[in-house]
Amino acid sequence: MTLKELLTAGAAELGFALSPEQANAIFIYLTELKKWNQKINLSAIRDERDVVIKHVLDSLSYLMIFKPSSDLRLLDMGSGAGFPAIPIKLAQPDIVVTMVESVKKKASFLRHIIRTLKLTGIEVLNKRIQDIPDSSHDIYGVVTARAFADINVAIISGLPFLKHGGLMVLSRGPEETIDKKKLTQYGIVLEKRIDLMLPFSDYRRAIWLLKRL
Repeated sequence: MTLKELLTAGAAELGFALSPEQANAIFIYLTELKKWNQKINLSAIRDERDVVIKHVLDSLSYLMIFKPSSDLRLLDMGSGAGFPAIPIKLAQPDIVVTMVESVKKKASFLRHIIRTLKLTGIEVLNKRIQDIPDSSHDIYGVVTARAFADINVAIISGLPFLKHGGLMVLSRGPEETIDKKKLTQYGIVLEKRIDLMLPFSDYRRAIWLLKRL
């Protein structure tokens, strides 16, 4: 199975049909990631098959738990090399995405990808999440995070940016837990948790869907 077949078959197993154009864009992105990874540490995962499964398919798995509308505004905390935000944007080009990345070199890579793929409706904020101004509070329909802090810290960090009724989607290791008593204090409820094994692997993930009241 080629890497492109792995990607398209894996996405289909997650319930999403990638077009040839979308698959090509993802591989342009991964080619640039590989080049930049030789200079700066964007990802510890170097094996190409693992990158497709553990980065791209893991990112696309977010779409199993929420269905974005065309006018959705999504904030991704601690975007790093662009996972999950860029695969989600490529799969759902009509949504508006803000990536927050505090490390300047990583933010530069993200801007490079935006230019290379000629993406619109996507921006990079080279800031720490706590330094984003209050004008960005209460406006996002979805907040995502992947490799960002402890799960409870991620919830506290992302909550101010969600509008009421907005969703937080977190992909974590299956061993992590949430303090449900604190959720009530924060004004947020657990809507759903999906435990899955990523396609063509034994890599287990848990996707949490939380809703701001």
